[in-house]
Amino acid sequence: MDYQKNIEKIPQVLRCAVTLGKFDGLHRGHQKLIQRVLEKKEQGLSAVVFAFDQSNRMILSHEERRAKLETMGVDLFLECPLNERLRHMLPEVFVKEILVDRLHVGFLAVGQDFRFGYERKGNAQLLQKMGQQYDFQVEVIPDETDGKRKISSTYVREQLNEGKVEKVAELLGEYFSTTGEVLHGRGLGHRKLMPTTNLVPPKEKLMPPNGVYITKSRFGDQQFHGITNVGYKPTVGAEEFLGVETYLFYCDQNLYGQKSVVSFLKFLRPERRFDSLEKLKAQLMADIEKAQNYFEETSKNVDC
Repeated sequence: MDYQKNIEKIPQVLRCAVTLGKFDGLHRGHQKLIQRVLEKKEQGLSAVVFAFDQSNRMILSHEERRAKLETMGVDLFLECPLNERLRHMLPEVFVKEILVDRLHVGFLAVGQDFRFGYERKGNAQLLQKMGQQYDFQVEVIPDETDGKRKISSTYVREQLNEGKVEKVAELLGEYFSTTGEVLHGRGLGHRKLMPTTNLVPPKEKLMPPNGVYITKSRFGDQQFHGITNVGYKPTVGAEEFLGVETYLFYCDQNLYGQKSVVSFLKFLRPERRFDSLEKLKAQLMADIEKAQNYFEETSKNVDC
């Protein structure tokens, strides 16, 4: 997959199918748009995702988003900062200079409430009108809904901020996860509690509330069940940075330096400070028992 952040350096393509949006979470609504673009590859069009990037707290980090789009089969990903030039560009100018002259758009997929250009004056109706003028097809994709509510990044953020990772998984179509390299911690877990893996999520990554979660961790082709604490470890000295610390069930491997993907399945409890390491360890053992029961019940349901 080609990747570009500068609209001045967009590679010339013969003809493409494009979808426009922020795409900060790649939830089921976003996937619906991207799928329509991917289907046009059968007609010889390159599949292009054009994201207006604001680089604020994102449901997917930049690296995670790029990796997912590449896996989906996107040919070109344009991650363009929503700078002053784009903010003040008239929608008609954006269509002519970017979509028509640079990308040679043949097909365009947008959501029902998509807005773009100066003062957000560009909309689906304008795109359809200009599509007739410049010979490209515009398809307005109906909203993907959860009950009566539209699935949107705002909805996903609300649920994630409340720790409702099971609902977030429904909206994303997959578990919410974070990715990072396993780092060396201070070693307190190994010496006094139980061995854990530690990673630090990307700064732009939106994380669920501090607390303990039932998780699955993937290291290449290997996957382990476990429990994960998101937070600052207040009982063992308190960290200055937000960390993701995971106890892996039935794992005695040295995983330092490896890339880990931690998927959040269920919220167990908020993070809190304990009066002693003994009390913390007793709580962790209770958390582990709950998690193991969860995986056992989940396995039974799958088997049925």
